[in-house]
Amino acid sequence: MPTGQPQRTRMLFLGDAVLGEGFRLIGFEVYPDPDEEQLEQVLGELVDAGQNAYVVVSQELGKRHCPMLERIRSEGGRIVISGVPPLHDPNRFHCALDQRIESLLGDSLAAEKH
Repeated sequence: MPTGQPQRTRMLFLGDAVLGEGFRLIGFEVYPDPDEEQLEQVLGELVDAGQNAYVVVSQELGKRHCPMLERIRSEGGRIVISGVPPLHDPNRFHCALDQRIESLLGDSLAAEKH
């Protein structure tokens, strides 16, 4: 890559095909209804190529066992992973930060929710 040229950040969505159409409209590369193998492959290609990327994964896909996803999350840096709730049930969305806050605040947070 020539010096002084900023590296393009790829934007990818991996998840529900219907939700993916919205991401496609705003310029994301879309991988509809991927399985764990395809998720691992796509993320591995990003890591191997040394590319900057913003990757949005469906909440359900983000919960599956994927060593490359876990590696990227633990390393941080040029690949940012974000989750998105299911289209049919957006209130079911929870991120890893929610779990950490709940573990710190414990029962007091659960009591405030009800």
